[in-house]
Amino acid sequence: MVADSQPPADASSDPRLDRRPLGDRRRSLLDRLTSAPVLGLALVIMTLLAAGPFQDLDLFLAKRWLYRLDPSLIPFAQNVLDRVSSQIVCVPILAAVAIVLARRRRTWRPLLVALLAEAAFVFGVGAMKVLMARGVTYERDPGFLEAGLLEMGTKGISFPSGHAAESVLIYGAAVYLIAHYSGASQRLVRILRWVVVAISINSVAVSFLLGWHWMTDLLGGLLAGALFLRLLVDWDQRARRRAASPQADGGEADAGDGTPQGPALR
Repeated sequence: MVADSQPPADASSDPRLDRRPLGDRRRSLLDRLTSAPVLGLALVIMTLLAAGPFQDLDLFLAKRWLYRLDPSLIPFAQNVLDRVSSQIVCVPILAAVAIVLARRRRTWRPLLVALLAEAAFVFGVGAMKVLMARGVTYERDPGFLEAGLLEMGTKGISFPSGHAAESVLIYGAAVYLIAHYSGASQRLVRILRWVVVAISINSVAVSFLLGWHWMTDLLGGLLAGALFLRLLVDWDQRARRRAASPQADGGEADAGDGTPQGPALR
């Protein structure tokens, strides 16, 4: 039996169809709010606020709260919770995701995305930290250009927070690869995105409670990580659209989910 190609007469009254435009508008608004220009402007504004108007607030909030509230939790916070967003944990997770998807899809793109995410952290966030030259909280000087890598080592490059940036950039890149280079369901992808949110909140809360970062360091780190992730995602999506277009040599194209339509290993 051939299915009727015409929609039912009352299809327009399906409540699911009525909700789609609203969902599309919300998604479009979220895309605009998390676009590279908006995130870049937000990072610039946060940097200017941290360099001036918010310094008194940073000084007031930098109290090493966990030492006052419950010192017994400090080892767990330092050695377990804080390391969730450290290079020793998040980079191997991203690498494992990229390697598995590259093998399954027979494409190099997941590996390239993972390498670019790490490069964005090292050379992007790292460069910001060196240029801002801000000391750690226990130096009690929230000013910019007052410390530096050469003068104080890692104690002189506090802004933006590296752990906060990694929690968004590195884990966000892993979820992006799963969402676009695997057959994961939308439900699983949504859950993983909320996991990234939870990891980011954990990173900010732990560093703040331990007094390792100024509050504006942490907010700046989240914005920096989100900005570099957005730039990476935009670049990869443009490249995938170009690869999916018909080729002049006979039409080998990417399927859009990272699977090449042909024998070549991209």
